[in-house]
Amino acid sequence: MQQFCCCLSSRTDKVSPGESFDHSKSPSPSSDESVNIFRADRHCTDIMFIAIKAAFILILLVLIIYCMAFGDIYRIINGYDDCANVCGRDNKPDQSLPCKGADRSKEPFLLVEGSGVTESDLHRMCVSSCDEIEGFKPFLNRCIRKNNPTDEVATRTGLRNFFQEVSEDLEACHREMVWLAVTSFAFSLLTLVLLRVIPGLIVWLVLLAVVLACTAGTIWLWLRWQYEAEHLPPSAADSSRMRMNNWLYYAIAATVATLLVYLVILVMRKRIKLVVQLFKEAGKAIASMPFLLAEPILTFATIAAVIVLYVYFTVWIESAGMLVVESNNSAKYVKDSTMLFTRWYNLFAFLWFCQFVIGCQHMVIAGAVAGWFFTRNKSNLSNPIGRSYCNLLRYHLGTVALGSFVIALVQFLRAMLKLLMHAVRNPQNRVTSFLFDCCQCCLQCFERFLQYLTRNAYILTAMHGDPFCQAGRNAFRLLTNNALRVFAINSVGDFVLVLAKVFVVVATGLIGVELIQKKVGLHHPYVPLILVGIFAYLVAHCFMTVYEMTVDTIFLCFCEDCESNDGISRPYYMSRGLMEFVQNSKKALSIADKSSGGTRQSVRDGKAWMGASAKPNGGGSPATAQQRATAISETVD
Repeated sequence: MQQFCCCLSSRTDKVSPGESFDHSKSPSPSSDESVNIFRADRHCTDIMFIAIKAAFILILLVLIIYCMAFGDIYRIINGYDDCANVCGRDNKPDQSLPCKGADRSKEPFLLVEGSGVTESDLHRMCVSSCDEIEGFKPFLNRCIRKNNPTDEVATRTGLRNFFQEVSEDLEACHREMVWLAVTSFAFSLLTLVLLRVIPGLIVWLVLLAVVLACTAGTIWLWLRWQYEAEHLPPSAADSSRMRMNNWLYYAIAATVATLLVYLVILVMRKRIKLVVQLFKEAGKAIASMPFLLAEPILTFATIAAVIVLYVYFTVWIESAGMLVVESNNSAKYVKDSTMLFTRWYNLFAFLWFCQFVIGCQHMVIAGAVAGWFFTRNKSNLSNPIGRSYCNLLRYHLGTVALGSFVIALVQFLRAMLKLLMHAVRNPQNRVTSFLFDCCQCCLQCFERFLQYLTRNAYILTAMHGDPFCQAGRNAFRLLTNNALRVFAINSVGDFVLVLAKVFVVVATGLIGVELIQKKVGLHHPYVPLILVGIFAYLVAHCFMTVYEMTVDTIFLCFCEDCESNDGISRPYYMSRGLMEFVQNSKKALSIADKSSGGTRQSVRDGKAWMGASAKPNGGGSPATAQQRATAISETVD
């Protein structure tokens, strides 16, 4: 009963400090207790968009049923003749067209003849076999000419033999490809282990490689310019002098860029250390919840089902039409305005559902990781992924529906603009082309910004249980208040994850070269390697997507913990590794170090304020009320 009445209940208090997020009820925290940001008891958010999405699905089904009523999927698969008789089918008669209603079940192929200058010059007929017609051959239930340009190009370039040879190669080395697929999984897991065990070494090695590459490139450009200047004769042409000056400009630009890289790394060194620590925390979270790595598999399967439905609906929509008899007594099916509207409605539905599935993945990962972060005793976690799924299905489907709708709307506008570009673009009018390109670029940048902001809004919704707009506003505030840290994570962190994907692909490819080159009789051994490389990239991308979302969630949890707790009177939920980046946590730890051993142990348990108040006359000075009052969440830059 609680599941059906969740939307009518009011928001309850937050979880009290020290409790696992599995507890459903908790008292309000006092002034000396930590504020636990993660909510256990929630209420439904953005309920209106659940109703809107349900109505949207209902309208889509009505439109598809309408298209099915006036359509036949075999019109697309088999085609139809001039009398609107579908080839390979026993057709029903129509009073408006006497020749319609013939039995074409023994004539499954469509033959189109005519000059093709205009559509009225074409004549369609159903035939029993394409081989009986001179100069034609069957292809996808159609009769096409044997000497068509495409077939001629395929013959001259050897593509016909190429596809036959590739199929033989894939059959010959399918076992090696399976082993390489398993190897890509193993390398992806190894990468996650390395990112957890030695993230600092990996990050700093990557930065060192970037610095060395920039330095070496700059030195080479200066040496190249010096070489050109020394070997330039006095009577050299202007083109030679211009080439020498170009090398000088390149060297100056590279020098400026290299100095900027040095400066950024120098200024951001402490924030880079935060990135390293976030990688460690993400590794701990995934190790505690390994089934998070299976989340992309479910997402991939769901998106595949959405694609299948979209294609199925599209075929029905394209086959629908009203029977119209033309002046030459030939018939064809013409779409009315409802069918044309259904075509675009189906496209928007596809974009919306794809973004909805991706948003659900983000919400599940964020909910599980946030619950893990705000639980002091990690051993008390009870099915955090299942709890996150329950929160999503019971409370936050409306939020995901709203966020995915916003992104899908921008993607739909981009698709409409691209279609308009192809319709009105004039190659000779460069101004129009430039304006269209600018609009497309602006929409693409806006889409990426919305995707990033929406993903962070999902994190705060999973954390606080807030509606989408409020979560988006809070996410924007947190990101702007920690702009330099966000820059470090999005630059250094994302670059490391990209290199991790490259490592998986390259390592799998090298092993593949060693295995496949031993096979005898292969025509094109690089084709299986390319396919294995693509699969390895997809596997690595799935793993790194979970890792990236985990890092982003822990970072926002860290920011919220800094704002809600002070580390002295209200202890942090973050680990001791993350506490190194918060100044007043060092004050709390220094107070604990002056106290007795029992107090020091209580600090390790996240309860320093209890030890300080329990032993006011211990070996050191406890935190006074004035110190507690003046403690602020000042971060170290």
